[in-house]
Amino acid sequence: MTSRTALTEQLKSLGTELGFAKVGIAPAVTPTGFHRLLDWISNGYAADMQWVERRKDAYEHPNGVMPGTRSVIMAAMNYHDGTPGEDAPNSDESGYKLPRISRYASGSADYHDVLKPLLKQLGDLIKRNIPGAKTRVVIDTAPLLERDFGRLAGLGWFGKNTMLISRDIGSWFFLGAVLTDVELDYDDAVEQTYCGTCTRCLDVCPTQAFPEPGVLDARRCISYLTIEHRHAPIPMELRDGIGEWLFGCDLCQDVCPWNRFAPEKTLPEFQSQPKLTQIDCRALLRMSDDDFNREFGDTPLSRPGRTGILRNAAIVLGNLGDRSALPELHNAANDRDPLIADAASWAVMKLGAM
Repeated sequence: MTSRTALTEQLKSLGTELGFAKVGIAPAVTPTGFHRLLDWISNGYAADMQWVERRKDAYEHPNGVMPGTRSVIMAAMNYHDGTPGEDAPNSDESGYKLPRISRYASGSADYHDVLKPLLKQLGDLIKRNIPGAKTRVVIDTAPLLERDFGRLAGLGWFGKNTMLISRDIGSWFFLGAVLTDVELDYDDAVEQTYCGTCTRCLDVCPTQAFPEPGVLDARRCISYLTIEHRHAPIPMELRDGIGEWLFGCDLCQDVCPWNRFAPEKTLPEFQSQPKLTQIDCRALLRMSDDDFNREFGDTPLSRPGRTGILRNAAIVLGNLGDRSALPELHNAANDRDPLIADAASWAVMKLGAM
């Protein structure tokens, strides 16, 4: 039988071969962030993400995901490809202003689909060495506090923007986990934070989504509003703050000094695609349900669907001051979907006041 230390080393070596930037291992414990999660929910910061509260008890220990878990393997996959972020020109070759989408969503494949088979290989390695071992792959859909276990596994610390930040690779990475009932060698947790007096991430947020350092109010977060808040209007007082963000937001990561260490090499599936980085919001407003599904059904933009994306597109056009979009906006103001019609009417009024 392979020794615990040898198996641990094999897992980390395989993780590197598979393309993960960092791999660490933590014991299955109640994470310190569990009590912060309960406070976060009680303060209303989870907005209408009701599934978090419904499953809150399961977050207390990895056993809530897989009974008998003893070790949590955490793997970080870089998705930064070196393309400009905050300072990138938001216009095409003709000078037409373009919206922005979050960097993580600009590749050719969903990260869940890419990471799952890679993480499964780590689980398979355990099973080959220890017949009868149990494993389970988790990629942000199960009630597991991945960032907490990332910190416990030595990958990084919690930044003031709530992101897990690594001194080696910054914060542009996906997190995946493999739970197992096998005891492995554990890494030292990152106990120190390295943000110092820096508050760039807090200062740059146009909607003031951070009530205090290390706490995010999802109700004011651009990423939440443009992705998860897809069945309701974006509050009037937050629409200006949406700026040019069509899907997600990267501002608090764009300005983080630690991201100067982010690698510029990633898997082909996470390379930025012009189809997603050069979207014309006017064309979006002309799309039917079938058009939208055909164009974006296999991309992350499918999560908020036509309703959410067209609602966002109308708000972006209003914020960009794009009067050339008035014909599309007037038409969208009569859309059968009230969320799209409301946002388009708002944009028409805003452009008319300019």
